[in-house]
Amino acid sequence: MKKVNLLLIAALLLIALSGCQAKAPVNQTAKNGNGTPALNVIQNSAPTSAVTATATPATYDFFPEMDEVAAARDSDVIEIKEKMFVAQSNDVYINTEDYLGKTIKYEGIFYEYTSEGTGVTYYSVFRYGPGCCGSDGSCGFEVIWDNEYPQPDDWVEVVGVLEEYDEGGFTYLRLALSSLTVLETRGAEYVTQ
Repeated sequence: MKKVNLLLIAALLLIALSGCQAKAPVNQTAKNGNGTPALNVIQNSAPTSAVTATATPATYDFFPEMDEVAAARDSDVIEIKEKMFVAQSNDVYINTEDYLGKTIKYEGIFYEYTSEGTGVTYYSVFRYGPGCCGSDGSCGFEVIWDNEYPQPDDWVEVVGVLEEYDEGGFTYLRLALSSLTVLETRGAEYVTQ
């Protein structure tokens, strides 16, 4: 009898603590351009106003800084800054449609990779970020440039328009650069936010 009462009390307590929300948070998994998960974001799916439900961007109850990231989508030039580098980069992958055709500016490490299978060389600008074993991940974007590329590991500032392209049946993101500048002063190579 005590076990039944205890279970009943525990169940009622759980119901009381769960509250009455219009909708529960939705767990979205973003995909990088290569189809791999980029970042899990808890997003409140309940609109802030019934009148503007279709026009109101999602709010991030657990990450209030993300409201700044969402607001930056409306800028003429979206600058991905050091403080929110991971969050802003991942927001581009999560909300790609909001960024396609827009100009993005950021700093990072220049990198080049040549595929052994195809012989194609790819270029990117990234920073190290959280991964499965500490700071062994990276975030940033593939870049294309009509001029001479810098040396690998150079610290650069890039400005370019976000575009999608298809290759081998997969869709990828990249920045078509209008500016690539090698900088003498390096920013934080390892970022956590």
